[in-house]
Amino acid sequence: MIFTNPAGAPELACDACGCRWFDRMRGTCYECGAEVSAESQAEFRRALQAFAARAPASTIAKPPPRER
Repeated sequence: MIFTNPAGAPELACDACGCRWFDRMRGTCYECGAEVSAESQAEFRRALQAFAARAPASTIAKPPPRER
């Protein structure tokens, strides 16, 4: 499952439980242990590429403003 965060960037969520935290070494969800499918990973990579193509570079790596 892919959704868009408030900044407009795509985020991958577990298809089984909706969790956004994954063990990247094992390719599983931390919350429920479901495996992240190859199709979900490929869809997420395509969404990231599309986001990078339409977002100016200054908005992708822009750090948050410092509080004074």
